[in-house]
Amino acid sequence: MKGEPTQFDPTFTGPIHNRSCTDIICCVLFMLVIAGYIVVGILAWLYGDPRHVLYPRNSTGMFCGIGQNKDKPNVMYFDIIKCATATNVMAAALQGLQCPTTQVCVKSCPSEFWILSPLAHSPSANPANYFKQEYCVPSFQLQGTRYSSMDIVNKELCPFFYMPTTSVLGRCLPSLGGNAYNPSNIPTNFTLPGLDANQTLAAIRNATGDLTNSFNIKDVGLRIFEDFAKSWHWIVAGLVIAMVVSVLFLLLLRFTAPVLIWVLIIGVLAVGAFGIWYCYNEYISLATSTLTFNNVGFTTNVQVYLQVRDTWLAFLIILSIVEAILLLALIFLRTRIFIAIALIQETSKALGHMMSTLFYPIVTFVLLLVCVSYWGITALYLATSGAPVYKVVAMNTTQGDCSVIRANETCDPEMFNTTQYPTCPSARCVFINYNTEGLFQKNLFNLQIYNVIAFLWCVNFVIALGHCTLAGAFASYYWAFSKPADIPTFPLIQSFMRALRYHVGSLAFGALILTLVQIVRIILEYLDHKFKEAQNPCTRFIMCCLKCCFYCLEKFIKFINRNAYIMIAIYGKNFCVSAKNAFSLLMRNIIRDVEFRHTSDLWSFMCELKLMTSGLFSGVLAFFFFSGRIQTPGTTFETAALNYYWMPIITVVFGAYLIAHGFFSVYNMGVDTLFLCFLEDLERNDGSPQKPYFMSKNLMKILNKKNKPAKTG
Repeated sequence: MKGEPTQFDPTFTGPIHNRSCTDIICCVLFMLVIAGYIVVGILAWLYGDPRHVLYPRNSTGMFCGIGQNKDKPNVMYFDIIKCATATNVMAAALQGLQCPTTQVCVKSCPSEFWILSPLAHSPSANPANYFKQEYCVPSFQLQGTRYSSMDIVNKELCPFFYMPTTSVLGRCLPSLGGNAYNPSNIPTNFTLPGLDANQTLAAIRNATGDLTNSFNIKDVGLRIFEDFAKSWHWIVAGLVIAMVVSVLFLLLLRFTAPVLIWVLIIGVLAVGAFGIWYCYNEYISLATSTLTFNNVGFTTNVQVYLQVRDTWLAFLIILSIVEAILLLALIFLRTRIFIAIALIQETSKALGHMMSTLFYPIVTFVLLLVCVSYWGITALYLATSGAPVYKVVAMNTTQGDCSVIRANETCDPEMFNTTQYPTCPSARCVFINYNTEGLFQKNLFNLQIYNVIAFLWCVNFVIALGHCTLAGAFASYYWAFSKPADIPTFPLIQSFMRALRYHVGSLAFGALILTLVQIVRIILEYLDHKFKEAQNPCTRFIMCCLKCCFYCLEKFIKFINRNAYIMIAIYGKNFCVSAKNAFSLLMRNIIRDVEFRHTSDLWSFMCELKLMTSGLFSGVLAFFFFSGRIQTPGTTFETAALNYYWMPIITVVFGAYLIAHGFFSVYNMGVDTLFLCFLEDLERNDGSPQKPYFMSKNLMKILNKKNKPAKTG
């Protein structure tokens, strides 16, 4: 498992340039999957129509908000109570809201209660005096109609009533916010047929109880976009400040790293000492207590156990043992802590000589954005593939004889006419679903699965490419004997080109292994969610164990992959050989590795605190600025002009965190790469003129090693 130590090679001076392509079979497979992914995207684009999701439809199948209904972006339902149930209204709305009521495109949703007046029931009443044309079926004109008001209602040419609604994703749904449905705001004459005023109010509330999304999403989106348009330059300025602060922090680590790490170590010991003191005090204060575990038994009230004296004795013993272990480790492994500190400082120096590495996360971000966008667009087009299917539906089966409508009778909404069914005046041509009869449509589910798998593989490949590229650049720095003179020109670009030219197959291999584990985790999460109600405690325990095991497996594979990519970047071997060599190297230096990981974890914790501090600092500045508490002389920016001043603040905080996290990911990769190079350096070389060390003078001083000068004749 440990393998043989790395032998000295006089020709080795860093990442090997004379290398060949690795894992060609996996490279070909990855290219075939990418080609298939492109074909799936093209087919989805040809057969799909995202308008089915982005825009609502009226009863005739016409889209609202585009085409001839461009000025009518919302769809109104004649009887929302028929379709606004607590279980299916939102799902139905997103699928076209296939409820048994007429739907028309309107310019704006109703904002008041209205019901047809009893006076309109008279045969001599003019319907134009009671109905609003904008809420009636477009093909029907109120002026000059021969129909009575009740005929119009029975044929569902105009609504019998409407209530305050709000546009939600283009659908006019009941406004549950505010006091719109306060009993005092509902007119006394607003009573549905067969119900009194109280029953009408109860019916409305029951039908719309689960509709919590009562705000206008489009309007909010436009307001937010307007805020971004007004404040984008200040947002950019805040992000630039966060970037400068992060860069300065990383570059100054060569001077501050020792102080920060020792503060962290002493802080951990101090917290442990405080815990011991506190437990001892609690133990002494309960000296007169007669309560024991036998008296308490089993209870879910944790506070009861804290009244038992033996609880604090157990805490005291555990903390004392942990504190003793930490002190002994600090005493006997202090040299390895110094090594970790020196490697962190060396990484900061490397960043100072290769500033371009700090901006590589932008490349990774762009590639990930492409992957996510392609996946989302392909999924959307696949979901809307197939021609829409319309069927004849009787909106009100109590009126007339609707038995003339055959089961599953299809229709064309543009050619449909109610006169074709004279005995069923409520017959309508309604959108049902999308055609699933074709070969392409029958395999939509399989194509969606392919879309997810290819997406995960591409994302993991992009991350692997970033790791390999950065590892090659940092390895070039370490193996440069005279720094910075021997550092290659443009090391980052050279490493990136080597990875793309020779190691696509190896990177794809590592990404595929990780993708398979992630797919298993997704399946487990799906099964857990699907059968959550039917699970008994035993199956829940098994499912929890499986999820935990595969979570740990994913973490382990990420660790193996990360070190394998470093070895690939240096030696150009295939994935399996590189993973084996990296793992063997770490096993041969297990004590150094464990201590390095512990110190590195403390350091990562410190940097995570820094990331949060950077985000919070930027957020505080943004809050005081965008809320008008900081005045900027000489500028024309007015905070009162913003609709939601918190949106730019959130953008600055989130953006600052991402920037700091991107910089730190580069730094973390540099530390891991230099650590593996350091271990290789110790095995390859001995400090003689023929085999000099490549490590820094600081590291040699810590290890009490030095390069011996060449003998002069």
